Amino acid sequence: MAVLARPREARIVAQIVTGAVVPPAPPAEKPRLATTPDAARLVASAEAQVGVTRRYDPAYVALAFLGGDVASDRGVCSDVLIRALRTAHGIDLQLAVNRDMKSAFTAYPALWGLTRPDSNIDHRRVPNLETFLTRAGARVPLGRTGADFLPDDIVTSRVPGNRPHVMIVTDCLAPDGTPMVVHNIGAGTRIEAALFDHDLTAQFRLTPALIAGLARTAD
Repeated sequence: MAVLARPREARIVAQIVTGAVVPPAPPAEKPRLATTPDAARLVASAEAQVGVTRRYDPAYVALAFLGGDVASDRGVCSDVLIRALRTAHGIDLQLAVNRDMKSAFTAYPALWGLTRPDSNIDHRRVPNLETFLTRAGARVPLGRTGADFLPDDIVTSRVPGNRPHVMIVTDCLAPDGTPMVVHNIGAGTRIEAALFDHDLTAQFRLTPALIAGLARTAD
């Protein structure tokens, strides 16, 4: 394996490959952005996973349907979003993505050799979430500076090895004024100053109307 030039990237790749567990440090008290009640609920639901989800585990798991979830102590980046949306807004991405894929299967990436939707895994795959959120009308122009991102924005990127990744923007500010994110990039759910660590690919924003519409798909 080639040695990465940047130590942080080398650490991230090692964590992802090995599933290493590193206990998260309690987040220090930081300046907070003013935000909406909807955004505050989503951010709080994501942050509540810190110290609970302590492993990065991409294993395929047969899930209950509806409301399926892997064990709470483990998961991948998408599980942070899945759990936060379910807790904060009653949005079940497992059901919502499954329904949309059944109605428009060819609109989704053909990256895994599937011929039909799989409710165990489809909603846990970041390219599928990018497609679903775009089709739902949540996509906004990709920001270039920290000021372009609001608390509860959903942001995707590609980490070393072209691995898709998803993060939730928080109302916490890093020392340079950039919003921090909550995500699981290799060692459990954490709040980190990592928004611009890797090439961003898409940005999504859930308006009250979108939240209401997505919550109805869980009925």
